[in-house]
Amino acid sequence: MAKNDSRVATVVRKTAETDIALTLTIDGRGVSQIDTGVPFFDHMLTLFAKHGLFDLTVKAKGDVEVDYHHTVEDVGLVLGQAFKEALGDKVGIKRYGFFLLPMDESLARIAVDVGGRPHLVYDANAPTMFVRDFNIILVKEFCRAFSNALGANLHVQLVYGEEPHHVAEAIFKCLARALDMATQIEPRAADQLPSTKGKI
Repeated sequence: MAKNDSRVATVVRKTAETDIALTLTIDGRGVSQIDTGVPFFDHMLTLFAKHGLFDLTVKAKGDVEVDYHHTVEDVGLVLGQAFKEALGDKVGIKRYGFFLLPMDESLARIAVDVGGRPHLVYDANAPTMFVRDFNIILVKEFCRAFSNALGANLHVQLVYGEEPHHVAEAIFKCLARALDMATQIEPRAADQLPSTKGKI
């Protein structure tokens, strides 16, 4: 993959189920404009941008009258692709990131490696899975799609938690902080690829 000094990417994806346009700036200030047609998901993506200090614009139209699944999953795919393109050749990045984030009674733990090997481990089941009509199992589908598109080894664990809004919020904020760490430039190795293989 070519170098991307601006660390900005725009990805457009249109299928029979969804129509998505997304712009990501990794080195942003947490500014976002989100409209997916799924209000709770908009809230989660706004939190993600704010706490990762990513500038993020998302405009999505999906078959939400059928289910929220296609929209949530496909936004995960497009966001993962945007991170992949914005990171370019990945020279100088820290590559690994982790965070432990509390949200009231909930505690999320996430570790990520953006080294090109997609894999998701997801252990985050809340006692109650719905925030109004939004099933937070869709957070897992978002994470799976994101991991696959970015090529990230992503481990998500809900250490504990009860209220489903808090559980989802803890995960999105924690993911943002872990990704912020992983995508930062390491000053001591700004001209080096973070791998002994010579390619990631």
